[in-house]
Amino acid sequence: MQYRSLGRTGVQVSVISLGTMTFGESNWNIGTSDETSKEIFLEAVHLGINFFDTANVYGHGNSEKTLGSFITPSIRNKILIATKGHGKMEEDNCNSWGNTRRNIIESCEASLKRLNTDWIDLYQLHRPHPQVPIDETLRALDDLIKSGKVRYIGTSTFSAWQACEAKYVAKALGTHSFVSEQPPYNLLDRRIERELIPYCKTYDIGIFPWSPLAGGQLSGKYLSSMPPHSRYSKSDPHGRFIGTCAPKILELDKIAKKYELSLSRLSLSWISSQKGITSVLTGATSLDQLRENVISCQIELEEKIKEDIDKVIPPGSHIIDYYNASFGPNKIPFV
Repeated sequence: MQYRSLGRTGVQVSVISLGTMTFGESNWNIGTSDETSKEIFLEAVHLGINFFDTANVYGHGNSEKTLGSFITPSIRNKILIATKGHGKMEEDNCNSWGNTRRNIIESCEASLKRLNTDWIDLYQLHRPHPQVPIDETLRALDDLIKSGKVRYIGTSTFSAWQACEAKYVAKALGTHSFVSEQPPYNLLDRRIERELIPYCKTYDIGIFPWSPLAGGQLSGKYLSSMPPHSRYSKSDPHGRFIGTCAPKILELDKIAKKYELSLSRLSLSWISSQKGITSVLTGATSLDQLRENVISCQIELEEKIKEDIDKVIPPGSHIIDYYNASFGPNKIPFV
């Protein structure tokens, strides 16, 4: 397994990370059983993956509980656990979401219990919350670090200006600052190459791209029909998003065949080969899928292949607003 530094922290993380959103019988229509989830987790550890990502809202806490039940004392010190707070956890409580001091502290405490651990290696803000001053949030996160409950803090789906603002506010306050960002990034949406990646490279911030296969689109499985119980069967039941992307996906598939690669292997190896990327955040619902992802993320693509890809999807461009299209009505500004 290849390892890379998590930004300026010096902590080493595997080039591929395992996202556990589907772990357990959750309210996600793509959830896996506890038995299968455990098999995937243990095989990931065996293959050298040491970074596991979840969030409090995944399965309404069930993903964290399931992951926590697999982690033995002998495994805990060998891996890094990352989770997120921000999403609403109580429908009848207007304060049970967001980046307020109150919610951040309470959410972290609840995640610690569900994960059955004394500390969280990387605690992330799942989304920005412009209505809450970033200094309010940073002070709360700083207290969590000082208490020993959190080792490092990060963000997810922040724009470059939001991440940069947070960095300089933290500097002014003398608090700990964010060491990583987790953005949507794949061959159908390369917008973070405009500002976010240059920002992160300049200040040595780790990048963990999520949905590198665009919710499975870059595996090619949506080209003929909409599979039942798939990522887009609810958010895009009529296939409008998928139909828009299909022509470009077919061109990418031709490139993959030209170099004797599968479309998914081309897509994952392309992201892991991009400068500034720390670790590719992938999911898996089977052992075969996990093993294939591990192989793919450790392939270094030749420059000629990257050049061919750039002709189809130019740097910094996007075919569609991936984040907003894939999550239906839950739209927020990004990039």
